Amino acid sequence: MNVLLVIVNIAVLVLLIVLLGWMQKKHISFTKRVFTGLILGIAYGVVLQWIYSPDSEVISDSMEWFDLIGSGYVGLLQMVVIPLIMVSIIMAILKLSGKQNLGKISGSIIGVLLFTTAIASAIGITVALGFNLTALDIPAGEAEQQRGVILQERLGDVEDMSLPAQLLEFIPTNPFADMTGSRRSSTLAVVIFSAFVGVAALGLIRKNPKQGEMFQSMMGAIYGVVMRMVTIILRLTPYGILALIAKMVATTSGQEILKLINFVLASYVALIAMFVVHLIILAISGLNPIQYVKKIIPTLTFAFTSRSSAATIPMNVETQTKKLGVSEGIANLSASFGATIGQNGCAGIYPSMLAIMIAPMAGVNPLDWQFILTLIAVVTVSSLGVAGVGGGATFAALIVLSTMNLPVALAGLLISVEPLIDMGRTALNVSGSMTSGVLSSKWLKEQNKDVYNQPDRDLDTAEAS
Repeated sequence: MNVLLVIVNIAVLVLLIVLLGWMQKKHISFTKRVFTGLILGIAYGVVLQWIYSPDSEVISDSMEWFDLIGSGYVGLLQMVVIPLIMVSIIMAILKLSGKQNLGKISGSIIGVLLFTTAIASAIGITVALGFNLTALDIPAGEAEQQRGVILQERLGDVEDMSLPAQLLEFIPTNPFADMTGSRRSSTLAVVIFSAFVGVAALGLIRKNPKQGEMFQSMMGAIYGVVMRMVTIILRLTPYGILALIAKMVATTSGQEILKLINFVLASYVALIAMFVVHLIILAISGLNPIQYVKKIIPTLTFAFTSRSSAATIPMNVETQTKKLGVSEGIANLSASFGATIGQNGCAGIYPSMLAIMIAPMAGVNPLDWQFILTLIAVVTVSSLGVAGVGGGATFAALIVLSTMNLPVALAGLLISVEPLIDMGRTALNVSGSMTSGVLSSKWLKEQNKDVYNQPDRDLDTAEAS
């Protein structure tokens, strides 16, 4: 009987995929197809949860097949992340032509990321205090206690790691291993390696023009192939979002969410408030925030459903260059840096709220100004090198809580709502990286204002033109 039910569930998903395919054939806009996939996925997930329980065997078996579409799509994006970063940064450096140096661009992007993370931390603290959140009010079941034990075990990986040691991790001692994502700092290490290759190539062009031109021509061809791969994969976005969000809704227990509804609401209040800060900063810099929102919605929708800043890098770069007028070099650097540095949601808001919640249980007054200012500083510095994949927020929380001498095991109390909150955190992370790219491009006079101000264009339409 279960097998038949699973087949029915899969058949319905296939019908929804066929519907999205029909919309694509009718040339319905990319943005509308993304939102249709999101809405259909939510509706289908609700229906599945209404018919079965989230922990039922039918749901479990069905989700394995759903993963072929959802996780398969995320996997394809992850497949092109490292090649995209490498060739894009190398090509960006080759195209600098002395207009702006790499140090200025990188400094501007990282500066914005860290500055906004500090603001995100302050917002997280304010919201946690405003909602009067405390770990004392959270029920601790068996799953929560087990999660706490796991976090305590993981603490050994980070508690003895000083800031200089963390910074040393960024050096790509084995770039080939980093290309496989072997470390949490692998993405940033690949960025640094690619920058070295690009700078070395500029030197080669000056000293041996013939070899330099050959290398530039070869990289140009590779770049073209990689970007074509990105375009093909991005067209699958509506299908991936459909499967990802359907699985998320179908497997999330409503009862568990209700137990922690205060924390969920507080988290989204903080996330939305920080997103508004992004828009205010853009407006102060002379950029239309409404245009920004209209053009980044599909990218944020994917980030929301995939819960991976790293997997969103290709779409992030495409949105910045094709819709926001950001130069290729700055777009690739901001998307890559933003996946590992200064994540406003995972490394800013989340650990700050946790610290405020846990502080009373450690005998610390969360209203003490010295504690608050120290927390903001620790959060900002520790946001360097947080992995842009699921679990990055946990790693950031471990660093912050251990540095502030707070019990890390209590973070396990939120395990039941982690996926739901992580969706919003990831979307904010990606918005932060795009904000850093747009602002840096504007300040360094490398932004195409006409592209930014023109009506929204679909990514697939932009590629076709």
